[in-house]
Amino acid sequence: MNESLDTWFKREIIAHEPALVRYLARHWPNRQEIFDLRQDIYIRVYDAAAKSRPQSPKSFLFSTARHLIIDRIRRQRIVSIDSVGDVDALNVMIEDISPERRIAAHQELRRLAQAIDLLPPKCREAVWMRRVHDIPQKEVAARLGITQKTVEKHVMKGMKLLAAALFRNAPADDAELTRSADEREREHGKP
Repeated sequence: MNESLDTWFKREIIAHEPALVRYLARHWPNRQEIFDLRQDIYIRVYDAAAKSRPQSPKSFLFSTARHLIIDRIRRQRIVSIDSVGDVDALNVMIEDISPERRIAAHQELRRLAQAIDLLPPKCREAVWMRRVHDIPQKEVAARLGITQKTVEKHVMKGMKLLAAALFRNAPADDAELTRSADEREREHGKP
């Protein structure tokens, strides 16, 4: 097939624009963002088609739209620990939460923030990017200048250390977090 990508895109993708806009209007609450979403979808579809044209362009278009909507919803749900650091500053009245539970939640959040701060730097960055910002492993590896396997190891190690700090009350767990990365690596036979 020697057809240009632009010609294919106009015929197979742009032809469905009215249906795509209706789909977005039904599934995205902010009407002002629909045309921006449409453009982002077109960019994703065009980039993917430049590598390999999909067998079913219309299905691919709407699948891409659905995935983009899901990604945006996930990003909206992520709340920075810093922005929730002072629960009282939220000025939210919730009758079900007792003062004791509010204090306990605040302490738990503070413990999480402290535990994250104590992680080795690369480990902390990998955990933060993968688990908080939901950045793909490949992109995290590129940003940190390490392999994807190393990102995976950092995230696993970080999650174990965080779980140890948050779910066990033994002093040894806090000691594990406060030990330097060098001490942990020497223990595992790395120089």
